[in-house]
Amino acid sequence: MYKWVKYLVVCLMLGAFATEMGMPQAVQAQTTTGAKKGKPKKKKKKPPVAAAVPVDTSAKAPIAVAPVHMALPTIGDTIRPSLRNDAAVELNLVKDRTPLTYQNIREDDAVYRQRVWEIIDTRQKMNLPFRYHAQEDNGDQRFIAILINAIRDSSVVPFDPMDDRFTTPMSTDKIAESMVGKADTVARYDPATNLRMRDTVITNDFNADDIVKFEVKEEWVFDKQSSRLFCRILGIAPLKVIRKDDGTEIGEAPLFWIYYPDLRPVLAKYEAYNGHNFGSRMTWEELFESRMFSGYVVKTTIDNPYDRTFAQYIKDPTLRLLESDRTKEKIFNYEQDLWQY
Repeated sequence: MYKWVKYLVVCLMLGAFATEMGMPQAVQAQTTTGAKKGKPKKKKKKPPVAAAVPVDTSAKAPIAVAPVHMALPTIGDTIRPSLRNDAAVELNLVKDRTPLTYQNIREDDAVYRQRVWEIIDTRQKMNLPFRYHAQEDNGDQRFIAILINAIRDSSVVPFDPMDDRFTTPMSTDKIAESMVGKADTVARYDPATNLRMRDTVITNDFNADDIVKFEVKEEWVFDKQSSRLFCRILGIAPLKVIRKDDGTEIGEAPLFWIYYPDLRPVLAKYEAYNGHNFGSRMTWEELFESRMFSGYVVKTTIDNPYDRTFAQYIKDPTLRLLESDRTKEKIFNYEQDLWQY
């Protein structure tokens, strides 16, 4: 009897152990079954892969051809500097000269302002220093050569002559084109085989003596604080004669405009020709500030509501010169009428 009880206890213990071992598997099976019975998850669709476009490796990209740049024409022969002192004295003062600073004029003190456009004709006797044809260590001494060298050295910025307000900088290519015209390309052929060998670029020569006039834009200002009438030059432009194919002169046009305050340090390094005393030469900057030149007015803001030049409403050249003298007299009389004697 005792053995049967012991046997029954052992069987119960083995059954309980088997039950404990089988329950986790059943729970796992139920969980898996429940997941399968739920709604199936939607699979994300992959974006369609675009078909590769075949690349034609044989096609070559177009090669950009650089435009031909025109250099500014050289005025005069190649300058060879002197290897010895080419003077009886040491000439060092002109190398160290700098222009004097302008006296400041307050806007409230400028009680009178008038703008004047003048033409300097270098064929007049007083203006012959503009045509001084000589070679020195700093280059050709003609005034047009000084301007061209200043542009070539990037000392000043030239402005397009579309207006005289210094709005659009002008490239050296455009200046060269306006001075000598566009370059022509001429093909050369082999006389034996009649095959094209190469192209030759032909450009016209520039004659500096053809520039005989310069236009000057200036402003006359009366400063009530110092009781003085000042003349401030604003810009300078060389004028080129426009001709027809038969050589008939039809007018004049500016090549470029240069802002005069930027040009003053350059002009201080060049001496102007003095035919009376070669030893007491003044610089070009002193020549302009002292107004040692002769010019005639072609346009002014005095009694000019339509902003016209004299040539636009005065056809007779003699009457235009008389109008120029009358304009200068008006400015002169304004200052004189301020005083009582």
